[in-house]
Amino acid sequence: MSENTTENAALGQENVPPMPLAINLQYTKDLSFEVPAGASIFTTLRSAPQISVNIDVQANRLEDEQAVYEVALAVRAEAAEPPAQEGGQAGRTVFIAELTYAAVVTLNNPPQELIEPILLVEVPRLIFPYVRSIVSDVTRDGGFPPVVLQPIDFVALWQAKRAQQFPEPAGEA
Repeated sequence: MSENTTENAALGQENVPPMPLAINLQYTKDLSFEVPAGASIFTTLRSAPQISVNIDVQANRLEDEQAVYEVALAVRAEAAEPPAQEGGQAGRTVFIAELTYAAVVTLNNPPQELIEPILLVEVPRLIFPYVRSIVSDVTRDGGFPPVVLQPIDFVALWQAKRAQQFPEPAGEA
């Protein structure tokens, strides 16, 4: 028995299949931070802004002959002044932060039914900590309290996206 096989057997890994995914690289594809009202927002903002966050995941095959994909996680965080009165309309936009963070991945012969969940659930789950850090840093560096993104249920996001693309046919129950 070779030394490597002995090590793997000692760790209980003798029959562990190789990972079906390799992350080749990660990068910031697009990053934007804007304070539309300029410096005046700092003098007029009286309470914490209301922040809305939108998230999207896209996966595109880069090469027809190989299983190489780009997976992009896009986040848009927009902060607005709170309404002047309860239930009123939100005030001016305080800031807009947009980030598209991507990974180039290679899939190593996974079962066909696992390709979509690997690309739209597992890869975003792996790159999310980087996205969270960048959004936090850019909002803090922009002069505001950092926006700390809460954990995301990428399975639910993927399922919602599938439901939009393939709606259930209306029928009798």
